[in-house]
Amino acid sequence: MKNKATKILKQDILPALAPQLRRIISKLADSKLVNLVEIRLRVNKPLILELTEDELFIDQDGLIRKDMRQAYQVSQSEIIDTLNLMTASSLYTIEEELKAGYLTLPGGHRVGLVGQVIREHNQIKRIKYISGLNIRLCQEIIGAADEVVRQIITGNDDIYNTLIISPPRCGKTTLLRDLTRQLSNGISELNFKGLKVGVVDERSEIGGAYQGVAQNRLGRRTDLLDRAPKAEGMMLLIRSMSPDLIVTDEIGSKEDVKAIWEALNAGVRVITTIHGNDLAEVRSRLKLKELLREDVFRRIIILSGRSGPGTIEKIIRR
Repeated sequence: MKNKATKILKQDILPALAPQLRRIISKLADSKLVNLVEIRLRVNKPLILELTEDELFIDQDGLIRKDMRQAYQVSQSEIIDTLNLMTASSLYTIEEELKAGYLTLPGGHRVGLVGQVIREHNQIKRIKYISGLNIRLCQEIIGAADEVVRQIITGNDDIYNTLIISPPRCGKTTLLRDLTRQLSNGISELNFKGLKVGVVDERSEIGGAYQGVAQNRLGRRTDLLDRAPKAEGMMLLIRSMSPDLIVTDEIGSKEDVKAIWEALNAGVRVITTIHGNDLAEVRSRLKLKELLREDVFRRIIILSGRSGPGTIEKIIRR
């Protein structure tokens, strides 16, 4: 059976790459792509495939090279051709996405972009002269939350407010996504009926939405608000969709904290994430001190990459 990353690569990613890049990557053996997470394309720089804990430099014949200088050099025209394939030659139709520095492919795969920023009225108007693409494979893992979901259910069709602390690329969004799915669908073996869930997905990472429709499985009772700023999105969902639970990713601003308080005061449960290595580090951030001091989050899940992404270091119960 093909590895999941290989299947995603061949079905969703390769057709969106410039022909020469497609040809080179297609020559790699499936066994080399088991842990593929990103493809990095930079103008006049090496073609790099990022794995979970390593990176591959690929030459023009599809061979892996230890010396980066022997890797295939990506051209400006290949960046342009790739973008045209990804957008059906209609870059103007995704101008709002480009402002945010990324676009989303069918399947929920996210493509980050860099280049020359054009500003207007102290805001980013658009990015032109695109010089680099980061293609991140979206790989939902059904069951990723099995170990923790039992810890956050109270036993009477309710849950504890939960904070997930994790360094970058350690599986927090994967965990959050599967928690959302399970809590929305319900869990029969736990006699948990399921909740109305509102997801504020500011960076299109939880749902991996393409044209507003989630490409990942978020559950039958879930309403997705894609690309909305977290604070505004939480208030919008509370007013319009009467959720039992709000899920969002990567809080940090004072506006985010204020919106969480308002959600809690409205009787809505919250599950969210934050970048960090441990609780002590997160406690030191002024904007979050009050939330943590008041024990708003009765469950705190700490992740690491010690044994691979998604390693659960600790579950703190309060």
